[in-house]
Amino acid sequence: MENKIAIEFLDHVAIRVKDMETSIAWYEKVLGLQKHQLPKWGAHPIFMLSGKSGIALFPAHLHDDTLNPESKNVKIDHFAFNVTNENFEKAKKRYTDLNLVYTIQDHYYFQSIYTKDPDGHTVELTTLVVDENDVYTN
Repeated sequence: MENKIAIEFLDHVAIRVKDMETSIAWYEKVLGLQKHQLPKWGAHPIFMLSGKSGIALFPAHLHDDTLNPESKNVKIDHFAFNVTNENFEKAKKRYTDLNLVYTIQDHYYFQSIYTKDPDGHTVELTTLVVDENDVYTN
């Protein structure tokens, strides 16, 4: 298959949480993850990382219906695989070839392509577009 995508690593899992500060403290204390907050993104997400992998914390929208698949209440929001820039371009072509509905977002540090799996889970492929030291170091 000529446009096969090669995954580099699991970049992050996005989690909606009730209390950002409580969750940050828990992941630091229990798992030893380091807090990273990227200036261009503002208050959230807060990345809790070990190396280049980890979680992205977002505030939950507690008024949202928990059973609605579009809800932003407490839940895992999406997961992201890191890919090279070359594989990001392959993904755009592959998703088009497969007639998948997808969106692309510019996150300043990253470009991301989003689609849904058969159960409606959001799957993100993300590629770094700045020097990795601008993202993964404190």
